[in-house]
Amino acid sequence: MSPDAATPVPERSDGRAGSGTALADAHEHAPRELGSTTAPRRTAGTLTAAGDLLRALAAPVRIAIVLQLREGERCVHELVDALSVAQPLISQHLRVLKSAGVVHGERHGREVMYRLVDEHLAHIVVDAVTHVEEGGAAVRGEHREEA
Repeated sequence: MSPDAATPVPERSDGRAGSGTALADAHEHAPRELGSTTAPRRTAGTLTAAGDLLRALAAPVRIAIVLQLREGERCVHELVDALSVAQPLISQHLRVLKSAGVVHGERHGREVMYRLVDEHLAHIVVDAVTHVEEGGAAVRGEHREEA
């Protein structure tokens, strides 16, 4: 179990769990638009793996790599040229993406060609980028420094 899962949710003044902010109240009482059924329960292993996948995608350079690979296979030097990032850094990010099962590398002579494992991963990244571009981010333009 992750440490986040063990964190208690603060109680609101009305005795229910939650933050008690106007935004939380507005969201909490908004009608469901995506269907009336409840979400299926997922196993702890599934949720942990999904968290690991999202963490692997959570770096701007890795997001840019996924967007490039969405267009087709690329080798390291093509990613370096397209993203204007140093080769060792691109290689490091590709290792993270590969170990998370996001990309697959296949050797062709002296070069390794990288591709996305499947389109689901591209959709996750494209949807996140589109959400931010449409002004849907809660705090747009501000970043949190990783510890």
